[in-house]
This record gives sequence, structure tokens and C-alpha cells, in this order.
Amino acid sequence: MRISRTSPCYFLTSVTKDRLPVFQKDKIKQIVCDAWNEARKSGGIRIFAYGIMPDHTHLISDSARTIAETLRFLNGVAAKRVLDYLKENSFESSLMKLREQTKSRNHKYSLWQHHSNAFTILGEDTMMQKVNYIHQNPVTAGLVELAKDYRFSSSRLWERRPFHDEPFLTDHNDIVWRSAA
Repeated sequence: MRISRTSPCYFLTSVTKDRLPVFQKDKIKQIVCDAWNEARKSGGIRIFAYGIMPDHTHLISDSARTIAETLRFLNGVAAKRVLDYLKENSFESSLMKLREQTKSRNHKYSLWQHHSNAFTILGEDTMMQKVNYIHQNPVTAGLVELAKDYRFSSSRLWERRPFHDEPFLTDHNDIVWRSAA
């Protein structure tokens, strides 16, 4: 895939309801990774970079689907899996905080704020700015000193130094880059 106006990528940020730190535990972060894997296979979505922070996620996807469809696949499956885990493991306090106040939807709980942030990437320079932002996010937040030390990020994959048990493998090798002049 070559990044261009006719073949853009999406930089997607999804924030948990009320910025609750739902993704503090590695187990829950891994559930999100597994859910994304499931969603990308069923939705035909490629994910090039990602980071899972305690209260939000960032990822860069292809534009095989609309932004709304991409978010529905990825966030929908992730929400279902995370909420199921919280219910099965009696995280009652967290579930109470995620309870929906209105009955306008058929959901009892809401993991995500209802407005995700989406940015269309049309070129390689912007792509690399967003990739670097995602990878530096845990450093900026004080979670690690080096980006490569944050387990739930694609930083090591982009550096070609993955862990033997990476939590999520991206599709970044599918990107066709312009030749350096």
C-alpha cells in the first residue's frame, strides 16, 4: 500500500468513557489487542501502528473501509471483549463507572466516549509524525523512559526489534515507501 490522496490512512484516537483508566492492567490491554486482531481479520482492515494507553488508544489503519466502519469494527469488538472480561471477573466498581445513563441505546455499558478523533493521513511525512507521536506517547506520559520499553505499542516492530511474544503484530511492512532521492 502506497500512502497518497487516493490511498490514505487513518490516525484514530479512541478515549474511554470519562477517561477512566480501564487499560491499566496488561491483561486488559492484551484483550484489546486480541479483539483488534479479530476485528481486522473479519473487517479486512490493516493496522500499521498502535499504542494502548491507560485511558485511550491510538492506531493507524488503512482506508479499506470508512472511518466510521473501521471504528465500529475495532472499537465494537474491543468493547464487547473488555466488558465481558470485567463482568466475568467481578470488576463491579469499573462497571458502575461505565454504566450508560440513558437507555436510548441497547447497551447497558459504554467503554468509549462517543466521539473518537480521526485524522486522514495523505502522505509519508504525516504518517511518520503520527507513528512517532504514538510511540512517544508512553514516554511523554511518564510510563517508560524509552518508547521500545512500552509493551503495548508498535515501537519495537517499527525498529525491527520485536519481542518474541509481541502482543500485537502490525501490518506496517505492507506500506510501500517512496524511494529516497
